[in-house]
Amino acid sequence: MEMDTLSNESNAALDVEKDTPDAQPHDNVTEASIPGQLDDPERRAVSWGVIGWLAVLHVGVLLAPFTFSVEGLILAVVLHWVTGGLGVCLGFHRLLTHSSFKTYDWVRWSFAWIGGMAGEGSAIDWVANHRKHHAFSDNEGDPHSPVDGKWWSHVFWLAYCYPADKAEAHIQKWAPDLSRDPVISFIGRTFLLWHFLSAGVLFLAGYAWGGMAMACSFLVWGVFVRLCFVLHSTWFVNSASHIWGYRNYTTTDQSRNNWWVALITYGEGWHNNHHAFPRMAAHGHRWWEIDVTFFTIRLLKMLGLAWDVVDYKRGSEKLDASRGNAA
Repeated sequence: MEMDTLSNESNAALDVEKDTPDAQPHDNVTEASIPGQLDDPERRAVSWGVIGWLAVLHVGVLLAPFTFSVEGLILAVVLHWVTGGLGVCLGFHRLLTHSSFKTYDWVRWSFAWIGGMAGEGSAIDWVANHRKHHAFSDNEGDPHSPVDGKWWSHVFWLAYCYPADKAEAHIQKWAPDLSRDPVISFIGRTFLLWHFLSAGVLFLAGYAWGGMAMACSFLVWGVFVRLCFVLHSTWFVNSASHIWGYRNYTTTDQSRNNWWVALITYGEGWHNNHHAFPRMAAHGHRWWEIDVTFFTIRLLKMLGLAWDVVDYKRGSEKLDASRGNAA
């Protein structure tokens, strides 16, 4: 599979954001009177599967006080970074959605699988929704804008989906590159299987480590607590980072740079920077804007696992840099 072809297709999907001439810069969040009214009116089928999945995870968290252990807490924090930081922030977002760097197929597939273990669905659906968000951010067509309500942008938008006859068209418009990848498609179809298998592995590991009490701790903290922590961390990018914070750039949306969201999402909270330059691998543009995910991308580059990293804001900057190196 040619990486250049995939990058061109993903960039073409993102180019739609240039076709919103009516979009105007936003300064303050004014919520709509009807939640979800900016969203596509065709995306109104109730997603009972998603509702059930999220309900089970949040009910499982209620067992956390009764199964606490230091080992379980450490496990939850480590897996939060692995599945949320590496899987979603780096894999789903900067690699698969925005093609902020290129890599080998097996690395792409690995990040797609790790991202799936964050509990946010398949890479294909995630990427399609996020590319559409960038195309219509905080304007008509945005699936999760706080203009439609803070809770809508945080979680309620997930309760709805396209009906079956519309879903494929949505995917083909916004994620045609990923939909043709058989490995990423397989990972998405087997989403729940991997979660059940990983839960079993954690339970057995906990049992081997410290008996039934530790097995329950590993299961509750390594699965339910960790997944809910990952989910709400990334959801805050959609909600809080479009409501509270400061702006380095004028954009046609309400994106903000929010330090505490950046802290729990490994750099994703520098959201105004990202919306100003979506393909740029680095989201932190000032010295204090720490971006752990970009540090990881730089490490991958040092190891020979990433190349053509988009570490410039505009193509002219890349051209100037190449001329300077040639001189």
